[in-house]
Amino acid sequence: MSAQRKTVILGSGGTIAGTAADARDNVGYAAARIGVGQLIEAVPALAGEQLECEQVAQLDSKDMDFATWQRLAQRCAHHLGRGDVGGVVVTHGTDTLEETAYFLHRVLAPADKPLVLTAAMRPATSLAADGPQNLLDAVAVAQERGVHGVVAVLAGTVIGAADLRKLHTYRLTAFDAGDAGPIARIEDGRLRVFRPWPGGTPLGLAPVLRDVAQWPRVEIVVNYAGAGAGVVEALCAQGVQGLVAAGSGNGSLHRELEGALHRAQAHGVRVLRASRCALGPVVGGDEVGLPCAGALSAVQARVELLLGLLGEATAR
Repeated sequence: MSAQRKTVILGSGGTIAGTAADARDNVGYAAARIGVGQLIEAVPALAGEQLECEQVAQLDSKDMDFATWQRLAQRCAHHLGRGDVGGVVVTHGTDTLEETAYFLHRVLAPADKPLVLTAAMRPATSLAADGPQNLLDAVAVAQERGVHGVVAVLAGTVIGAADLRKLHTYRLTAFDAGDAGPIARIEDGRLRVFRPWPGGTPLGLAPVLRDVAQWPRVEIVVNYAGAGAGVVEALCAQGVQGLVAAGSGNGSLHRELEGALHRAQAHGVRVLRASRCALGPVVGGDEVGLPCAGALSAVQARVELLLGLLGEATAR
């Protein structure tokens, strides 16, 4: 690998930066213990590359929060705007990787440079850690000419941020691109590209620069056998501003839950209907009177609704 411009690597913690007392332990580790500089040093193939690193956060991604999203968006935008930088890599945890990726995609959607997220399913101390190879591959994608947009690189596969899904709790191949399929694969350090790089119209930083204490509250409610109105009613009583309904199958909802969502919507709460299924869109639109999230997963729909409410607040 070689690049005329720098690649900036932003660390945010996660399993890729995790450690365990026993190298055989791939579950009972502590996440976010190793700094991004140490992650780079652990990959000899990166020696001599034009890299710059910055620790933006150091947390287990199950604890991801709005303040960290805000900082990540700001630092990614800053480095992507530098003339001497060709691409940015973000190391992250796997638990909320698909949410952060979609958030950065909607806010930034860089049209001329790549923003690459990577992670690991095993800690850095594992006998067969996957983090070093994932980081090496992520840097290779970030250095590739002609690449742009927000993507994730894991297990030799490049996935667009809008298509990213975590489908398994433990396997190294835990992530998938669903119906869309991967954008590319990395084979011996080289890209084999299958389809165009992701585009889109960025929302920009303005909506997410508000004090995070003022960000709207958006929650997810799930459909299941016997689902009732109680959770929706309780959330509305607490002042929730947005609700995503993760329906069963094709976004279907128990009649009591659906009724509660209609009442919430009538009182000004924004509602989006998604599916609790890991793959596949909600087909058929909003014929039940609740807007449809289309191909977005429930957690992505929450990000979409959150950003929409932030944008409306910013415009006022």
